[in-house]
Amino acid sequence: MRVFSQDESRFGLLTVRRRRVTARGVQPVGSVQHVFEWFYVYGAVAPTSGERFFLELPYLNADMFQLFLDAFAQAFPDSLNLLLLDNSGAHTAQRLRWPENLRGVWLPPYCPELNPIERVWRDLKDDMAWEQFTDLPAQLETVARSLQGYDAPTLQSLTSYTYLIEAIHALSL
Repeated sequence: MRVFSQDESRFGLLTVRRRRVTARGVQPVGSVQHVFEWFYVYGAVAPTSGERFFLELPYLNADMFQLFLDAFAQAFPDSLNLLLLDNSGAHTAQRLRWPENLRGVWLPPYCPELNPIERVWRDLKDDMAWEQFTDLPAQLETVARSLQGYDAPTLQSLTSYTYLIEAIHALSL
């Protein structure tokens, strides 16, 4: 049995803004692009091992989540896989067909801080802060390259909340 933390994140041409260090009283300066085009990255990371699965899709809805579930189930066919999920409408839609080797475990509503993969999205967006892209394919390439750059120990360190690791090990007994 494997436990994965799953979530989606939106990436788009609207500039990701983060804090900048400046002298006291000096406003930070940064160029901002106001283009409203985006795509979503669906991801799952195993906090105990750093195993991962990412898939870029154009929308966040139940149909796209079904594509993610099917692809994920094919990527990890030899084990029962638990996905820790938020209560998004895409995750709770009645029409979803869960593959035999997948089970969902829903986190309490309105608690993104409980979902470890949120730290991966934060780290990725911190690295992309203030960058501007000419088009979505250019940004998609950058996001894909960044995601491939994460090794298992790094993903494990980002997602291995103590309470979760203890619970996963208790399941294994």
